[in-house]
Amino acid sequence: MSSVPVKKEHSDKKWASWLIIIVALLAVIGLAVFNSTTGKQDPATVASADAVTVDVSVDGMAFVPSSINVAAGSHLVVNFTNTGDQVHDLKIGREETGRVEPGETVQLDAGIIEESVEGYCTIAGHKMQGMTFMVNVDESASGEHDHAGASESTGSAGAPATVPSAAERMAARENFKAFDASLAPAEGDLHEETWVMTEEEVEVAPGVRQTRWLFNGQAPGPTLRGKVGDRFRITIKNEGSMGHSVDFHAGEVNPDENMKTIQPGESLTYEFVAHRAGIWMYHCSTMPMSLHIANGMAGAVIIDPRGEDALADVDAEYVMTASEVFLASAGKEAEGANAQRVSDGDYDLTAFNYYPNQYDVAPLRAKVGDTVRIWVVNLGPDLPLSFHVVGEQFDTVYKEGAYLIKGAKDSGSQALDLLPAQGGFVEMTFNEPGTYSFVNHLMTNAEKGQHGQIIVE
Repeated sequence: MSSVPVKKEHSDKKWASWLIIIVALLAVIGLAVFNSTTGKQDPATVASADAVTVDVSVDGMAFVPSSINVAAGSHLVVNFTNTGDQVHDLKIGREETGRVEPGETVQLDAGIIEESVEGYCTIAGHKMQGMTFMVNVDESASGEHDHAGASESTGSAGAPATVPSAAERMAARENFKAFDASLAPAEGDLHEETWVMTEEEVEVAPGVRQTRWLFNGQAPGPTLRGKVGDRFRITIKNEGSMGHSVDFHAGEVNPDENMKTIQPGESLTYEFVAHRAGIWMYHCSTMPMSLHIANGMAGAVIIDPRGEDALADVDAEYVMTASEVFLASAGKEAEGANAQRVSDGDYDLTAFNYYPNQYDVAPLRAKVGDTVRIWVVNLGPDLPLSFHVVGEQFDTVYKEGAYLIKGAKDSGSQALDLLPAQGGFVEMTFNEPGTYSFVNHLMTNAEKGQHGQIIVE
Protein backbone atom coordinates (compact mmCIF):
# COMPACT_ATOMS: atom_id res chain seq x y z
CA MET A 1 0.00 0.00 0.00
CA SER A 2 2.89 2.35 0.58
CA SER A 3 3.70 2.36 -3.16
CA VAL A 4 0.61 4.37 -4.09
CA PRO A 5 1.61 7.75 -2.63
CA VAL A 6 5.10 7.38 -4.05
CA LYS A 7 3.65 6.96 -7.52
CA LYS A 8 1.41 10.00 -7.08
CA GLU A 9 4.36 12.11 -5.91
CA HIS A 10 6.37 11.05 -8.97
CA SER A 11 3.45 12.01 -11.24
CA ASP A 12 3.11 15.44 -9.63
CA LYS A 13 6.80 16.16 -10.20
CA LYS A 14 6.49 15.12 -13.84
CA TRP A 15 3.58 17.49 -14.43
CA ALA A 16 5.42 20.28 -12.65
CA SER A 17 8.42 19.80 -14.97
CA TRP A 18 6.22 19.92 -18.02
CA LEU A 19 4.54 23.07 -16.69
CA ILE A 20 7.93 24.78 -16.30
CA ILE A 21 8.91 23.81 -19.85
CA ILE A 22 5.62 25.12 -21.26
CA VAL A 23 5.97 28.42 -19.40
CA ALA A 24 9.56 28.81 -20.70
CA LEU A 25 8.45 28.13 -24.26
CA LEU A 26 5.69 30.70 -23.98
CA ALA A 27 8.18 33.24 -22.64
CA VAL A 28 10.56 32.65 -25.56
CA ILE A 29 7.70 32.96 -28.07
CA GLY A 30 6.51 36.15 -26.40
CA LEU A 31 9.99 37.65 -26.43
CA ALA A 32 10.40 36.82 -30.11
CA VAL A 33 7.07 38.47 -30.93
CA PHE A 34 8.08 41.51 -28.87
CA ASN A 35 11.40 41.83 -30.66
CA SER A 36 9.80 41.43 -34.06
CA THR A 37 7.52 44.36 -33.38
CA THR A 38 9.99 46.65 -31.61
CA GLY A 39 13.43 45.79 -32.98
CA LYS A 40 12.76 46.58 -36.69
CA GLN A 41 10.17 49.08 -37.81
CA ASP A 42 9.45 51.39 -40.68
CA PRO A 43 12.64 53.34 -41.54
CA ALA A 44 11.00 56.61 -40.53
CA THR A 45 9.67 55.33 -37.19
CA VAL A 46 11.39 55.19 -33.81
CA ALA A 47 10.74 51.79 -32.30
CA SER A 48 10.51 52.27 -28.54
CA ALA A 49 12.27 53.70 -25.55
CA ASP A 50 14.17 50.43 -25.08
CA ALA A 51 15.11 49.23 -28.57
CA VAL A 52 15.45 51.31 -31.72
CA THR A 53 16.34 49.96 -35.17
CA VAL A 54 16.48 52.49 -37.99
CA ASP A 55 17.16 52.13 -41.70
CA VAL A 56 19.46 54.83 -43.13
CA SER A 57 20.34 55.35 -46.78
CA VAL A 58 22.17 57.93 -48.91
CA ASP A 59 20.76 60.60 -51.24
CA GLY A 60 23.51 62.55 -52.99
CA MET A 61 25.71 63.81 -50.15
CA ALA A 62 23.17 63.36 -47.36
CA PHE A 63 21.92 60.64 -45.06
CA VAL A 64 18.21 59.85 -45.25
CA PRO A 65 16.84 60.40 -42.69
CA SER A 66 19.34 62.97 -41.47
CA SER A 67 18.11 62.91 -37.86
CA ILE A 68 16.02 60.85 -35.45
CA ASN A 69 14.60 61.32 -31.97
CA VAL A 70 15.09 58.62 -29.33
CA ALA A 71 14.43 58.32 -25.62
CA ALA A 72 17.40 58.49 -23.26
CA GLY A 73 18.72 55.01 -22.60
CA SER A 74 17.64 53.62 -25.97
CA HIS A 75 19.74 50.94 -27.60
CA LEU A 76 20.26 52.17 -31.17
CA VAL A 77 20.91 49.89 -34.12
CA VAL A 78 21.28 51.33 -37.63
CA ASN A 79 20.88 49.35 -40.83
CA PHE A 80 22.98 51.46 -43.21
CA THR A 81 22.57 50.97 -46.96
CA ASN A 82 24.89 52.93 -49.21
CA THR A 83 22.51 53.95 -52.00
CA GLY A 84 24.99 56.56 -53.27
CA ASP A 85 27.49 56.27 -56.10
CA GLN A 86 30.68 56.43 -54.02
CA VAL A 87 32.09 54.91 -50.84
CA HIS A 88 30.67 56.22 -47.56
CA ASP A 89 30.63 55.22 -43.92
CA LEU A 90 28.77 56.19 -40.75
CA LYS A 91 30.22 56.91 -37.31
CA ILE A 92 28.05 57.46 -34.22
CA GLY A 93 29.95 58.12 -31.02
CA ARG A 94 32.79 55.60 -30.87
CA GLU A 95 31.14 53.09 -33.18
CA GLU A 96 31.53 53.12 -36.96
CA THR A 97 30.66 50.98 -39.93
CA GLY A 98 33.95 51.10 -41.79
CA ARG A 99 33.96 51.87 -45.51
CA VAL A 100 30.79 50.75 -47.28
CA GLU A 101 30.80 50.25 -51.05
CA PRO A 102 27.85 51.51 -53.16
CA GLY A 103 24.96 49.04 -52.96
CA GLU A 104 26.13 47.35 -49.77
CA THR A 105 24.26 47.18 -46.43
CA VAL A 106 25.90 46.92 -43.00
CA GLN A 107 24.54 47.05 -39.46
CA LEU A 108 25.93 49.51 -36.92
CA ASP A 109 25.27 48.85 -33.23
CA ALA A 110 25.62 52.34 -31.75
CA GLY A 111 25.00 51.10 -28.20
CA ILE A 112 23.03 52.88 -25.49
CA ILE A 113 22.23 56.51 -26.28
CA GLU A 114 22.20 58.68 -23.16
CA GLU A 115 22.64 62.09 -24.78
CA SER A 116 22.30 63.69 -28.21
CA VAL A 117 25.12 62.81 -30.59
CA GLU A 118 25.96 63.74 -34.18
CA GLY A 119 26.88 60.91 -36.50
CA TYR A 120 28.70 61.59 -39.74
CA CYS A 121 30.59 60.15 -42.68
CA THR A 122 34.29 60.16 -41.79
CA ILE A 123 35.58 60.35 -45.39
CA ALA A 124 37.35 63.66 -45.88
CA GLY A 125 35.01 66.45 -46.91
CA HIS A 126 31.81 64.40 -46.76
CA LYS A 127 30.72 65.72 -43.36
CA MET A 128 31.22 69.27 -44.56
CA GLN A 129 29.11 68.50 -47.63
CA GLY A 130 26.19 67.56 -45.39
CA MET A 131 26.67 63.88 -44.50
CA THR A 132 25.60 64.16 -40.87
CA PHE A 133 23.12 62.03 -38.93
CA MET A 134 21.80 63.65 -35.75
CA VAL A 135 20.57 61.39 -32.95
CA ASN A 136 18.49 63.62 -30.66
CA VAL A 137 17.67 62.46 -27.15
CA ASP A 138 14.04 63.36 -26.55
CA GLU A 139 12.12 62.10 -23.56
CA SER A 140 8.94 62.18 -25.63
CA ALA A 141 10.58 60.09 -28.41
CA SER A 142 8.07 61.53 -30.82
CA GLY A 143 9.46 59.62 -33.77
CA GLU A 144 9.45 62.64 -36.09
CA HIS A 145 12.36 62.71 -38.55
CA ASP A 146 14.02 65.55 -40.35
CA HIS A 147 14.57 64.63 -44.02
CA ALA A 148 16.55 67.76 -44.84
CA GLY A 149 19.85 67.38 -46.64
CA ALA A 150 22.03 68.15 -43.62
CA SER A 151 21.96 69.22 -40.02
CA GLU A 152 23.16 72.69 -39.13
CA SER A 153 26.31 71.44 -37.46
CA THR A 154 29.14 70.46 -39.77
CA GLY A 155 31.92 70.38 -37.23
CA SER A 156 34.65 72.67 -36.01
CA ALA A 157 37.46 73.75 -38.26
CA GLY A 158 39.94 73.06 -35.47
CA ALA A 159 43.15 74.91 -34.69
CA PRO A 160 45.43 75.41 -37.72
CA ALA A 161 49.10 74.54 -37.67
CA THR A 162 51.65 77.27 -37.04
CA VAL A 163 52.10 79.21 -40.30
CA PRO A 164 55.77 79.72 -41.26
CA SER A 165 56.72 83.37 -41.67
CA ALA A 166 57.94 84.93 -44.92
CA ALA A 167 61.49 84.89 -43.55
CA GLU A 168 61.23 81.19 -42.78
CA ARG A 169 59.75 80.44 -46.19
CA MET A 170 62.46 82.33 -48.07
CA ALA A 171 65.44 81.16 -46.01
CA ALA A 172 68.06 78.98 -47.70
CA ARG A 173 67.68 75.30 -46.78
CA GLU A 174 70.13 72.51 -47.30
CA ASN A 175 69.08 69.90 -49.87
CA PHE A 176 65.93 71.80 -50.78
CA LYS A 177 64.64 70.87 -54.23
CA ALA A 178 61.93 72.95 -55.85
CA PHE A 179 59.29 71.54 -58.16
CA ASP A 180 60.79 71.41 -61.66
CA ALA A 181 58.93 74.12 -63.58
CA SER A 182 60.83 73.67 -66.85
CA LEU A 183 58.77 72.59 -69.82
CA ALA A 184 59.93 70.27 -72.63
CA PRO A 185 58.64 70.54 -76.21
CA ALA A 186 55.70 68.41 -77.34
CA GLU A 187 56.72 65.09 -78.92
CA GLY A 188 54.64 62.61 -80.92
CA ASP A 189 50.90 62.68 -81.57
CA LEU A 190 49.80 59.92 -79.17
CA HIS A 191 50.37 60.52 -75.46
CA GLU A 192 49.82 57.45 -73.28
CA GLU A 193 50.49 57.56 -69.57
CA THR A 194 49.44 55.69 -66.44
CA TRP A 195 48.94 57.67 -63.26
CA VAL A 196 48.24 56.47 -59.74
CA MET A 197 46.17 58.42 -57.25
CA THR A 198 47.41 58.22 -53.68
CA GLU A 199 47.24 59.96 -50.32
CA GLU A 200 50.73 60.65 -48.98
CA GLU A 201 52.42 62.72 -46.30
CA VAL A 202 54.56 65.44 -47.89
CA GLU A 203 56.09 68.79 -46.95
CA VAL A 204 53.72 71.60 -47.95
CA ALA A 205 55.70 74.52 -46.46
CA PRO A 206 58.96 74.81 -44.52
CA GLY A 207 58.67 72.58 -41.44
CA VAL A 208 55.07 71.65 -42.21
CA ARG A 209 54.16 68.12 -43.27
CA GLN A 210 50.66 66.82 -43.88
CA THR A 211 48.76 64.41 -46.08
CA ARG A 212 48.08 65.46 -49.64
CA TRP A 213 46.06 63.70 -52.33
CA LEU A 214 48.20 63.28 -55.40
CA PHE A 215 48.36 62.34 -59.06
CA ASN A 216 51.54 60.28 -59.52
CA GLY A 217 52.89 61.33 -56.15
CA GLN A 218 53.17 65.03 -56.92
CA ALA A 219 51.37 68.35 -56.61
CA PRO A 220 50.70 69.78 -59.07
CA GLY A 221 50.09 66.61 -61.04
CA PRO A 222 52.16 65.76 -64.14
CA THR A 223 52.10 68.39 -66.88
CA LEU A 224 50.93 67.01 -70.22
CA ARG A 225 52.00 68.66 -73.47
CA GLY A 226 50.90 68.05 -77.03
CA LYS A 227 49.66 69.75 -80.18
CA VAL A 228 46.23 70.40 -81.65
CA GLY A 229 44.96 67.10 -83.03
CA ASP A 230 47.00 64.90 -80.66
CA ARG A 231 45.34 62.03 -78.83
CA PHE A 232 45.75 61.55 -75.07
CA ARG A 233 45.11 58.20 -73.39
CA ILE A 234 45.57 58.47 -69.63
CA THR A 235 44.90 55.48 -67.37
CA ILE A 236 44.10 56.48 -63.81
CA LYS A 237 44.55 53.94 -60.99
CA ASN A 238 43.17 54.68 -57.54
CA GLU A 239 45.59 53.36 -54.93
CA GLY A 240 44.21 55.64 -52.22
CA SER A 241 41.64 55.05 -49.49
CA MET A 242 38.79 57.16 -50.90
CA GLY A 243 37.11 57.86 -54.23
CA HIS A 244 38.93 60.11 -56.70
CA SER A 245 38.46 61.07 -60.35
CA VAL A 246 39.80 63.40 -63.05
CA ASP A 247 38.38 66.11 -65.31
CA PHE A 248 40.62 67.22 -68.18
CA HIS A 249 39.47 70.64 -69.37
CA ALA A 250 41.52 70.00 -72.53
CA GLY A 251 39.13 67.26 -73.61
CA GLU A 252 35.64 67.51 -75.04
CA VAL A 253 34.07 64.27 -73.82
CA ASN A 254 30.95 62.98 -72.10
CA PRO A 255 31.61 63.44 -68.37
CA ASP A 256 29.22 60.68 -67.24
CA GLU A 257 31.74 57.86 -67.64
CA ASN A 258 35.06 59.64 -68.16
CA MET A 259 34.80 61.76 -65.03
CA LYS A 260 33.06 59.31 -62.72
CA THR A 261 34.49 58.64 -59.28
CA ILE A 262 36.98 55.76 -59.26
CA GLN A 263 36.78 53.72 -56.08
CA PRO A 264 39.92 52.45 -54.28
CA GLY A 265 41.48 49.58 -56.22
CA GLU A 266 39.74 50.51 -59.47
CA SER A 267 41.06 52.18 -62.62
CA LEU A 268 39.72 54.11 -65.61
CA THR A 269 41.19 55.08 -68.98
CA TYR A 270 40.37 58.64 -70.00
CA GLU A 271 40.86 59.31 -73.71
CA PHE A 272 40.43 62.54 -75.63
CA VAL A 273 41.64 64.38 -78.73
CA ALA A 274 42.93 67.91 -78.16
CA HIS A 275 41.03 70.12 -80.60
CA ARG A 276 41.98 73.54 -79.22
CA ALA A 277 45.24 75.23 -78.23
CA GLY A 278 45.94 76.71 -74.80
CA ILE A 279 46.86 75.76 -71.27
CA TRP A 280 44.08 73.78 -69.64
CA MET A 281 43.46 72.84 -66.04
CA TYR A 282 42.70 69.31 -64.93
CA HIS A 283 41.55 68.29 -61.47
CA CYS A 284 39.82 65.66 -59.39
CA SER A 285 36.08 66.12 -59.89
CA THR A 286 34.92 64.08 -56.89
CA MET A 287 32.93 66.10 -54.37
CA PRO A 288 33.88 68.29 -52.70
CA MET A 289 36.04 69.41 -55.62
CA SER A 290 37.44 72.36 -53.67
CA LEU A 291 38.93 70.01 -51.08
CA HIS A 292 40.47 67.66 -53.64
CA ILE A 293 42.04 70.63 -55.48
CA ALA A 294 43.26 72.18 -52.23
CA ASN A 295 44.85 68.87 -51.28
CA GLY A 296 46.88 68.75 -54.49
CA MET A 297 44.76 67.01 -57.12
CA ALA A 298 45.15 69.41 -60.05
CA GLY A 299 47.55 70.20 -62.87
CA ALA A 300 48.01 71.52 -66.40
CA VAL A 301 47.68 70.31 -70.00
CA ILE A 302 49.43 72.46 -72.61
CA ILE A 303 48.27 72.21 -76.23
CA ASP A 304 50.38 73.96 -78.86
CA PRO A 305 48.84 75.35 -82.04
CA ARG A 306 49.96 73.90 -85.40
CA GLY A 307 50.83 75.27 -88.82
CA GLU A 308 50.99 78.99 -89.35
CA ASP A 309 49.88 79.52 -85.75
CA ALA A 310 52.76 77.46 -84.33
CA LEU A 311 54.61 79.01 -81.41
CA ALA A 312 57.93 80.72 -82.03
CA ASP A 313 61.08 79.20 -80.55
CA VAL A 314 62.19 80.65 -77.23
CA ASP A 315 65.24 80.12 -75.04
CA ALA A 316 63.31 78.62 -72.12
CA GLU A 317 59.75 77.68 -71.14
CA TYR A 318 58.32 77.26 -67.67
CA VAL A 319 54.92 76.38 -66.25
CA MET A 320 53.45 77.96 -63.12
CA THR A 321 50.27 76.78 -61.44
CA ALA A 322 48.74 79.11 -58.85
CA SER A 323 46.86 77.86 -55.80
CA GLU A 324 45.99 78.52 -52.19
CA VAL A 325 47.53 76.44 -49.39
CA PHE A 326 45.40 75.21 -46.49
CA LEU A 327 47.36 73.84 -43.57
CA ALA A 328 45.95 70.92 -41.62
CA SER A 329 44.48 71.40 -38.18
CA ALA A 330 47.01 70.86 -35.40
CA GLY A 331 47.19 67.18 -34.53
CA LYS A 332 45.26 66.19 -37.65
CA GLU A 333 47.99 66.39 -40.25
CA ALA A 334 47.09 62.90 -41.49
CA GLU A 335 43.70 64.23 -42.58
CA GLY A 336 45.17 66.94 -44.83
CA ALA A 337 43.50 70.28 -45.45
CA ASN A 338 40.52 70.89 -43.18
CA ALA A 339 37.35 70.57 -45.23
CA GLN A 340 35.46 73.29 -43.38
CA ARG A 341 38.27 75.81 -43.75
CA VAL A 342 38.54 75.06 -47.46
CA SER A 343 34.79 75.58 -47.80
CA ASP A 344 35.09 78.88 -45.91
CA GLY A 345 38.02 80.06 -48.06
CA ASP A 346 40.12 80.30 -44.88
CA TYR A 347 43.54 79.72 -46.46
CA ASP A 348 46.92 80.14 -44.78
CA LEU A 349 49.34 80.61 -47.66
CA THR A 350 49.52 80.84 -51.45
CA ALA A 351 51.87 79.15 -53.88
CA PHE A 352 53.18 78.62 -57.35
CA ASN A 353 53.29 74.88 -58.03
CA TYR A 354 51.76 74.08 -54.63
CA TYR A 355 54.71 75.16 -52.43
CA PRO A 356 54.97 78.76 -51.15
CA ASN A 357 58.09 80.77 -52.05
CA GLN A 358 59.94 77.76 -53.45
CA TYR A 359 61.38 79.77 -56.36
CA ASP A 360 62.79 82.31 -53.93
CA VAL A 361 64.83 79.49 -52.39
CA ALA A 362 65.62 77.88 -55.76
CA PRO A 363 65.30 80.65 -58.41
CA LEU A 364 64.83 80.14 -62.13
CA ARG A 365 67.83 81.07 -64.31
CA ALA A 366 68.28 83.00 -67.58
CA LYS A 367 70.89 84.93 -69.52
CA VAL A 368 70.85 88.46 -70.88
CA GLY A 369 69.13 88.42 -74.26
CA ASP A 370 67.11 85.28 -73.49
CA THR A 371 63.45 85.22 -74.42
CA VAL A 372 61.47 83.27 -71.82
CA ARG A 373 57.91 81.99 -72.08
CA ILE A 374 56.03 81.31 -68.85
CA TRP A 375 52.77 79.38 -69.03
CA VAL A 376 50.41 80.15 -66.16
CA VAL A 377 47.20 78.44 -65.04
CA ASN A 378 45.19 79.36 -61.97
CA LEU A 379 44.15 76.19 -60.14
CA GLY A 380 42.44 78.06 -57.30
CA PRO A 381 40.28 76.69 -55.90
CA ASP A 382 38.94 80.24 -55.39
CA LEU A 383 41.28 83.21 -55.70
CA PRO A 384 42.13 85.33 -58.75
CA LEU A 385 45.69 85.84 -59.99
CA SER A 386 47.50 88.86 -61.49
CA PHE A 387 50.81 87.50 -62.78
CA HIS A 388 53.55 90.15 -62.96
CA VAL A 389 57.37 90.14 -63.34
CA VAL A 390 59.05 92.97 -61.49
CA GLY A 391 61.37 94.94 -63.78
CA GLU A 392 60.07 93.42 -67.02
CA GLN A 393 57.30 94.00 -69.55
CA PHE A 394 55.60 91.34 -71.63
CA ASP A 395 55.81 91.75 -75.40
CA THR A 396 53.49 88.75 -75.95
CA VAL A 397 50.46 87.81 -73.86
CA TYR A 398 48.15 84.92 -74.66
CA LYS A 399 45.05 84.38 -72.55
CA GLU A 400 42.23 81.84 -72.85
CA GLY A 401 42.71 81.09 -76.55
CA ALA A 402 43.62 84.53 -77.90
CA TYR A 403 46.59 86.89 -78.07
CA LEU A 404 46.18 90.14 -76.19
CA ILE A 405 49.43 91.34 -77.77
CA LYS A 406 51.96 89.47 -79.91
CA GLY A 407 55.56 90.47 -80.53
CA ALA A 408 54.86 94.06 -79.57
CA LYS A 409 57.61 96.64 -80.14
CA ASP A 410 56.23 99.94 -78.91
CA SER A 411 53.68 98.59 -76.45
CA GLY A 412 53.57 95.89 -73.81
CA SER A 413 51.72 94.34 -70.92
CA GLN A 414 52.45 94.41 -67.21
CA ALA A 415 50.17 91.68 -65.84
CA LEU A 416 48.20 88.60 -66.91
CA ASP A 417 44.92 88.38 -65.01
CA LEU A 418 43.42 84.92 -64.50
CA LEU A 419 40.37 83.70 -62.61
CA PRO A 420 40.35 80.11 -61.32
CA ALA A 421 40.62 77.59 -64.21
CA GLN A 422 41.86 80.23 -66.64
CA GLY A 423 45.30 80.13 -68.25
CA GLY A 424 47.67 81.62 -70.78
CA PHE A 425 51.31 82.54 -71.28
CA VAL A 426 53.58 85.56 -71.32
CA GLU A 427 56.87 86.17 -73.14
CA MET A 428 59.65 88.59 -72.23
CA THR A 429 63.27 89.24 -73.20
CA PHE A 430 65.79 90.16 -70.50
CA ASN A 431 68.04 93.06 -71.46
CA GLU A 432 70.02 93.46 -68.24
CA PRO A 433 71.42 91.14 -65.57
CA GLY A 434 69.73 91.13 -62.20
CA THR A 435 67.18 89.42 -59.99
CA TYR A 436 63.65 89.68 -61.34
CA SER A 437 60.79 88.68 -59.04
CA PHE A 438 57.57 87.19 -60.36
CA VAL A 439 54.53 87.69 -58.20
CA ASN A 440 50.81 87.69 -57.87
CA HIS A 441 50.13 91.42 -57.96
CA LEU A 442 47.33 90.90 -55.49
CA MET A 443 50.11 91.86 -53.13
CA THR A 444 48.79 90.30 -49.94
CA ASN A 445 48.83 86.96 -51.74
CA ALA A 446 52.34 87.57 -53.04
CA GLU A 447 53.30 88.11 -49.42
CA LYS A 448 51.65 84.81 -48.49
CA GLY A 449 53.82 82.83 -50.91
CA GLN A 450 52.98 83.54 -54.57
CA HIS A 451 56.43 85.00 -55.15
CA GLY A 452 59.57 83.74 -56.86
CA GLN A 453 62.73 84.93 -58.61
CA ILE A 454 64.48 84.73 -61.97
CA ILE A 455 68.20 85.38 -61.79
CA VAL A 456 69.52 86.78 -65.08
CA GLU A 457 73.27 86.69 -65.68
